[in-house]
Amino acid sequence: NLADIRLTKEALKESKILNTLNVVNNGEEAMDYLFKKGKYKNMRRPDIILLDLNLPKKDGREVLAEIKSNAELKTIPVVILTVSQAEEDIIKTYNHYANCYIVKPMDMEQFIKIVNSIQNFWFRIVKLPLKHK
Repeated sequence: NLADIRLTKEALKESKILNTLNVVNNGEEAMDYLFKKGKYKNMRRPDIILLDLNLPKKDGREVLAEIKSNAELKTIPVVILTVSQAEEDIIKTYNHYANCYIVKPMDMEQFIKIVNSIQNFWFRIVKLPLKHK
């Protein structure tokens, strides 16, 4: 949703994160982006995916399952960043090999802290494979 996108961009800006943020509007576009279809044919594969579960057309649960069942995509870390606190969602996403599950905070200060933590962990601490790039 547009408010979440704006909030994420603002959090990245506030935390001085220089990574490129590419945004798609629904689950079908997410898969087109990852498989480099149509207007996404020249896009670089992401280093990490921030995935909301509540996407239109194809929800985040389906997108996650497709990513993690594809040999070329499954090494890309997928961080679930959603408002859902449902235990069923948490269990299902980990069963589909989500790398972590974060509940979106409602206030900007906490959201910036979370974005900073994601950045620090995935880009400074973790060693990611080059294969998926």
